[in-house]
Amino acid sequence: MRTNVVLNDHLMDEAFQYAEGIRTKRELIETALREFVKNKKMKKLSELKGKIIFTDNYDYKKMREGK
Repeated sequence: MRTNVVLNDHLMDEAFQYAEGIRTKRELIETALREFVKNKKMKKLSELKGKIIFTDNYDYKKMREGK
């Protein structure tokens, strides 16, 4: 999707300081969007804390071993 936007130059310069290996504004913006989405998904997962009830015989160690 092609979009034209006006960006804060100071913020872009600051973001580039943290963006190792990113050379273009397009790459920087796409990376920022990916991080934004990832953070929102993680937040939704954290909202589940305490809401999942496991059965009495649930053994997470066994599941990690693939048994």
